[in-house]
Amino acid sequence: MEVNFLTLAIAAFIPLLVGFIWYGPFLFQKTLMKLLGHSEDPLKKTNLILIFTLSYLFSFSLAFFLQFIVIHQTGVYSSLLESGANELTGDRLTYFDDFMAKYGSNYRSFKHGVLHGVLVALFLILPILATQAMLEKKSIKYLAINAGYWIISIALMGGVVCKWGF
Repeated sequence: MEVNFLTLAIAAFIPLLVGFIWYGPFLFQKTLMKLLGHSEDPLKKTNLILIFTLSYLFSFSLAFFLQFIVIHQTGVYSSLLESGANELTGDRLTYFDDFMAKYGSNYRSFKHGVLHGVLVALFLILPILATQAMLEKKSIKYLAINAGYWIISIALMGGVVCKWGF
């Protein structure tokens, strides 16, 4: 199966766009600044090009990871590969082609990707954020703002990757 790098590149922009709205003056900027004890925007004193470039690269790696969770057909394909092989051959290829003919586009919807994105956010990202927030003695409000951002971002990424990936 071929990786659709264009779809992953597009999906990687989602956290940046959601973050612009979520953490900007439109929603939670003032609340978050207050919770963090900042009187002014600390991003004014930082290298924004570096921050957004690294954020995009991290988002791209997250999108790459999500494709294996939200697109079930990748699991079938990888389970049929022989050890060390790069592509399917013989009976395995025939089985895969039959499987794809019967189930190929099942569960390849935006909605299904959103579902799996929310599950990833709730069962992988939220526990990490909650543990970090507890250790840093941050409030539940701080946790809710950051968890909400990641739930929405990963849900949308999952939807895009599931619908248009591979």
